[in-house]
Amino acid sequence: MAKPLTDQEKRKQISVRGLAGVENVADLKTNFNRHLHFTLVKDRNVATKRDYYFALANTVRDHLVGRWIRTQQHYYEKDPKRVYYLSLEFYMGRTLQNTMVNLALENACDEATYQLGLDMEELQDIEEDAGLGNGGLGRLAACFLDSMASLGLAAYGYGIRYEFGIFNQKIVSGWQVEEADDWLRYGNPWEKARPEYMRPVHFYGRVEHTDEGVQWVDTQVVLALPYDTPVPGYRNNIVNTMRLWSAKAPCDFNLKDFNVGGYIQAVLDRNLAENISRVLYPNDNFFEGKELRLKQEYFVVAATLQDIIRRFKASKFGSTEFVRMDLSALPDKVAIQLNDTHPALAIPELMRILVDVEKLTWTEAWDIVVRTCAYTNHTVLPEALERWPVDLFHNLLPRHLEIIYEINRRHMERIASIYPGDFDRMRRMSLIEEGDVKKINMAHLCIVGSHAVNGVARIHSEIIKETVFKDFYEVDPEKFQNKTNGITPRRWLVMCNPGLAEVIAERIGEDYIRDLDQLKKLLDFVDDDAFIRDVAKVKQENKMKFSVHLEEHYKVKINPNSMFDVQVKRIHEYKRQLLNCLHIITLYNRIKKEPKKSWTPRTVMIGGKAAPGYHTAKMIIKLITSIGDIVNNDPVVGDRLKVIFLENYRVTLAEKIIPASDLSEQISTAGTEASGTGNMKFMLNGALTIGTMDGANVEMAEEAGEENLFIFGMRVKDVEAMDKKGYDAKSYYNRIPELKQAMDQISGGFFSPSQSDLFKDLVNMLMNHDRFKVFADYEDYIKCQDKVSALYKNPKEWTKMVIHNIAGCGKFSSDRTISQYAREIWDMEPNLEKIAAPDDPR
Repeated sequence: MAKPLTDQEKRKQISVRGLAGVENVADLKTNFNRHLHFTLVKDRNVATKRDYYFALANTVRDHLVGRWIRTQQHYYEKDPKRVYYLSLEFYMGRTLQNTMVNLALENACDEATYQLGLDMEELQDIEEDAGLGNGGLGRLAACFLDSMASLGLAAYGYGIRYEFGIFNQKIVSGWQVEEADDWLRYGNPWEKARPEYMRPVHFYGRVEHTDEGVQWVDTQVVLALPYDTPVPGYRNNIVNTMRLWSAKAPCDFNLKDFNVGGYIQAVLDRNLAENISRVLYPNDNFFEGKELRLKQEYFVVAATLQDIIRRFKASKFGSTEFVRMDLSALPDKVAIQLNDTHPALAIPELMRILVDVEKLTWTEAWDIVVRTCAYTNHTVLPEALERWPVDLFHNLLPRHLEIIYEINRRHMERIASIYPGDFDRMRRMSLIEEGDVKKINMAHLCIVGSHAVNGVARIHSEIIKETVFKDFYEVDPEKFQNKTNGITPRRWLVMCNPGLAEVIAERIGEDYIRDLDQLKKLLDFVDDDAFIRDVAKVKQENKMKFSVHLEEHYKVKINPNSMFDVQVKRIHEYKRQLLNCLHIITLYNRIKKEPKKSWTPRTVMIGGKAAPGYHTAKMIIKLITSIGDIVNNDPVVGDRLKVIFLENYRVTLAEKIIPASDLSEQISTAGTEASGTGNMKFMLNGALTIGTMDGANVEMAEEAGEENLFIFGMRVKDVEAMDKKGYDAKSYYNRIPELKQAMDQISGGFFSPSQSDLFKDLVNMLMNHDRFKVFADYEDYIKCQDKVSALYKNPKEWTKMVIHNIAGCGKFSSDRTISQYAREIWDMEPNLEKIAAPDDPR
C-alpha cells in the first residue's frame, strides 16, 4: 500500500498550485546558514535542534520585516482610519508555520530544510505556544488579527506581554497540577522590543483641582515597554502589528530610599512595578477583583491611549512635526474596540486625556469618546461580569473615579429626564452599584461610553437585549448589534488540516481560503462517490496520526476505527462536561449488561484546563480520569469504549485533535455559551456536532440544515420556564433508572474504590444546586447519542452529513465577522488589494 502523504507534502501541493515565483530555495539555505552561524555561541560548534529552529524562524522573519516596514509606510502615506483592538488576552499559539502559510513560503522552506538534512515538523515542535489567553476570548482576538491583516485594514492589537502565560497543566494521579508557563525562557524570535516608544503609566497619588484645571499628582510611575509582533495577512504582503506592553520600573524607582542606606531594598522593590506584566490571570468566565488585575487593566489602556494619540497627531511617516492638533477629528481616524470589559478603563482614561491634558470641554470630550469606542460583550454569566470596589479605585486611580462619578451623574440625569420618578430603573442602570460594598459596574460603563455594543452570536445578542442589558436597550436600541464570531480558515484548515484543504481545492479551486462562502459549491459533490471517499480518507489518516500521538503520550492502545468523540474547552459547570461523563457511564453500563451486542466503538476524549481556584472544575477532571481508569482497564469492554483526558489542552493540541475528531460535543445549557468558536473549528474540519441550541450552534444548524446536526435538549425558553417553575433534580434521578444507576455509582465509590465519598461534592451539587440543569437534558442527550452511534455504522451517510457541514461553514470565517465590524461599527472598508512586495518596484 502506498505510504500516505505527510501533512508537509499535502501543504506543499496546495501552495504549489497557482503560485509562480516560489522563493529561491538556494537563497533560503544561504540565509538559514547565516542565521545559524550568528545564533551559535562562539565556543559551541555543535548546533542543537533549538538552534536550527531559531535559524529557520529568523530566516522566515526576514521575509516579514520588509513587508512590515512597507505596510507601515503605506499606512502613513494613505493615512487611513486605524482600528485598535484592545484585549487583555491574545491566544496566538505558534507562529512559524502560520507565517509560512500566509507568506506562501512553506514548500520552499520545506525543500530547503530537507536539503539541509533537517525535519521541518521536528523544528516546528520546538516552538513554545504563546499562551497569552485563557480560551475563546483570547483565541478570537488572535483570529481577528489574522483577518484584519488579510482584509487590508490598518489594524493594531494591543495587550500585555505576560512573562508567564496560561499555566501548563499536568495530570498527577488524576488531579490537575499547575506549572508556570515560562514561554520566554529561550527568547521569542517573533517579537521586537521598541524602547523608543516606552510610555509612563501613573498609579495612586491624589487629585488637585486648581485654576489651571485638574491635576493628578504624587503618583507612582511604571514604564510600559512595547514589544511588537508582526501579523501577516494571507498572501497580500500586508503585515500588521500586535503591540504588547511589558512593565518596567523607572530608573529612579524608590531610589529616594538610597539616602538612608536602603539602596539594595530600593532596587529589589523594582519587582513590585514589574509584577504588573508578570502573569496572566487564569480565570475564564469568572471575575477576580484583585488590585493587581485592575493595575493590569489600567496599564494596558493608559500605555495604548498614549500611543494612539501620538500616532494620530503625527501625520507623515518619520515626521516629527505634530500637525494634527484638533482632536475633534479623532473618531474619523481612530476606532477603539474593547474586547469585553477588561479594557473598559479606556473610556475614563480618554476622557482624562481630553479634559485634563488637552483642555477640551466635557461635552466635546464625551462626544469624541463615545464616537471612538465600541464594546463587545462575551458573557451573560453574572459571576463573569466585572464589578470593581469603589475604595480600590479611590486608592489606585483617584482621578478616574471622579470621572466615572461625573459620567454617571450625567447619565442618571438623562435617565431621570426620560423616565421621571422611576428610581428603581435608575438604580438598575447606574454605573455605581450600592450595597455593603459600593462597586463600579464595568459593563454599564462600556455601554454608556460606546456608540456600539455587540454580542458574539445572534442568540447571545438577543439575550443581552432581552435580559441583562434590557434597560439600556430600551433607551438606546440603535447601539445594540450582533457580530457572530468566526475563525480564520488559514490556521484552522489550511495549516492544521492540509489534507482536507487539498481535497476541497481539487474540487472548487483555492479561492475559498479567502472567501469561505465558496464552500457552498461543495453541495454539488454531496453524492459524488469519489469526493465522499476522499473526505473519509483524509479523516481516517488524521485519526491514524492522532492515535500514534495518543499511544505515545497516554500509553493507551486506541482503535482508530472507533468514533473519536471529543469535548475540548475550558472545564466549567456551564459547559457540562458532567453530562458527557453521565453518557460515558451509561454506555459503559450498557456494554457490561449486553457484552455480546454489536456496539459502535467510541474513544471519548475530554480536555481542558480548570481555573486553579475553581474546586468544582478540578473535581470534574478527577471524575473524568477516574472513570477512564475503570473503563479502560475493563476486559469486558475492550476497545469498544476508551476514555482519555487530554492533558494540557492548548492551541497546538487543538490543531492536532480537531482534524481527527468525528463528533464534536457542544452541550452547554441553552443560554449560557455566548458563541463558542471550537464548534466552528470542528465543523470546518469535518466533525459532526452534538449540541444544544446555544451560542453559534443555532446558526450552524441554520447554515448546514438542522437535520445535519444532532440537536437535543431544552431551548432558551424552556430553561427560562424551568427557572420560574423550579428545577427538581431528584425527580429525574427517581424517574430515570440509567441516570440513577450512574449517579449511585459515582456517589457509592464505584469509580473511586479507595475513597468512596471522593465525589460527594459533585453529587451534592448535581442533586441539590445545579444551576445548569444537567439531569433535565440527560434523557434527550442519551437518545441523541444513540442516533449518533447508529449513523456512524453507515460511513457513507455519515460522510455525506460531514460534507453538508463543511459546505455550511462559509459564515463562520473571521473574515466575514471582521468585514461586518469594519462596515457596521468602525466605518472602514476592507480592501483585498495586494500591496507591492519589498523586492517589487513600488
